[in-house]
Formats: sequence, C-alpha cells, structure tokens
Amino acid sequence: MKWQGGKRSGNFEDRRGMSGGGKIALGGIGGIIVLVIGFLMGGDPMQLLQQAQNMGTQTEQSGQPRDLNPEEKRLTEFSLTVLQSTEDVWAKLFKEQMQQNYTPATLVFYDGGTQTDGCGMGQASYGPFYCPGDQKIYLDLTFNRELSDKFGAKGEFAMAYVIAHEVGHHIQQLVGLLPKTNQARSKLSESENNKISVMTELQADFYAGVWAHYLNEYTDIKIDYNDIMDGMKAAEAVGDDKLQTAAQGYAVPESFTHGTSAQRMAWFKKGYDSGDMRAGNTFEDPSLR
Repeated sequence: MKWQGGKRSGNFEDRRGMSGGGKIALGGIGGIIVLVIGFLMGGDPMQLLQQAQNMGTQTEQSGQPRDLNPEEKRLTEFSLTVLQSTEDVWAKLFKEQMQQNYTPATLVFYDGGTQTDGCGMGQASYGPFYCPGDQKIYLDLTFNRELSDKFGAKGEFAMAYVIAHEVGHHIQQLVGLLPKTNQARSKLSESENNKISVMTELQADFYAGVWAHYLNEYTDIKIDYNDIMDGMKAAEAVGDDKLQTAAQGYAVPESFTHGTSAQRMAWFKKGYDSGDMRAGNTFEDPSLR
C-alpha cells in the first residue's frame, strides 16, 4: 500500500492529551445504539447501552493536544491520508451515482475516552466508532496495535479498511438509512435488533469495498492484490463467530451483531468487485433475515 506523500484530509480534531472532564449525558437511545454497532470488536450491545445510560452529566473538554511520538505521527498522517481518499472517492460517487454532494465526516483522535454529541462517552474499549449525532468518527490509534496483535489483521490496509468501514456508517447516515433503522430498532425484539445490526455492519463493509475499488483510479493511494487480501483478512478477523469462539469456545448465532467472518469478507468483496454503491442493499438479502 503506497500512501506516503498523498493528500491529507483537514477534517479532523486532535483531542489526544485533553481531558474529557468526566462523563457525558446521553443524547438518545438511537445514538448509543449506533455507537455500539459502529465498533468492530463485537460484544453485547445491550450491555454497553446499559453502561452508557448509567453515565452522568456533560462537562467540557479541556487542555491542549499533547506531543506525539514518531509512530503516532506516522499513524496520524496515514489515517488522514486514508480519510482524504474516502472523501475523494465518495465525492465522485455521490455525484455520479446519486447526483448529490458528499458531506465528509470528521475524524477525532483521542486517548482512552472522549465525549461525543449524542452518543454518550466514547471509550477506546469500544474500538473505532461512528456517532451519527455529530457525524464524527472516533479513533484511538492504539487500536492499530490491537488489530495486529489481538486480531491478527496485519498490514497497513487492515487499518485503512477499519477507517473506511466507519466512513461506511457515515454514508448510511447521509443517505438516511441510520435514522430509519434507529427508529425501527426501538420497537423490535433483541433478536430482531441483532439482525438489523448485522445488516447495517455488513453494508458498511460493502461500502469499504466500494471505496477500495476506486483507490487506484481516484486517489493518491495505490494498492495491489496483497492489500485487498489484508482487507479481507481484517474483515474475517472481526467476524462474530470468530470472536465469540475465541472468547468462549463456541458461537451463538442469535447474538451476532456484526456478521460472520464469511459474511464480512463476502460483502467487502462484493463492494470491491462491483464498485456500485447501489448494489449493497443488505436489508433486501433474504439470507440475512
């Protein structure tokens, strides 16, 4: 993956070294649900929702961004180059395939925890996540090491896939999908909620594949076959079945919230093969119902 020297996005905030000053009140159940389904590492959405609902009152972010070590500087440059590539791709596709203008998301770098507008207190333990309330992607860069060491997803493109996946949730917000699913989810059972979550996550994987399809054509980033394989391995590494089996020795399909390893790879590949953002309607796939 060749990205050095590429354009970097200016749509970011650096909160590293800044204090959140405490806990933040919720901005609605819908925002928290999307926060939960936005992260890649699996887990129990209802448990995290309950934890978030127990948080206290909102306080101000304070302090100044801290100095970064060389590795943090490199990862920051990398992340902003990847973010710029998503902006280049989606701006063109929104024009060509939807006749609309694309509004970029903002990438927030933070350490440990930070407050959001509408999605509660963001925690690094959630993994990278997207909050529709403020249309921001939250990223603690220590996840890059966890992605490699804990999940076995190595190669720079694995982290690029993670960022592109979260941008995929932003696409869902822009086209009006997330507001509709959040409204519907409040009336559904836990099992039906899980199905909606899986469809939402797999579509974000699809959008990440669409982004990868156009990298060499529309952006400063250049990739090859090995990079796509790294993306596939990253999608496989965060499948519900693999994560649950590793954690408890067996998988419980009814509790899946992100999709199996095979499903995540398949939808990423479908996006990469087609390059058509309109071809990823996971909500109409009978196999996911």
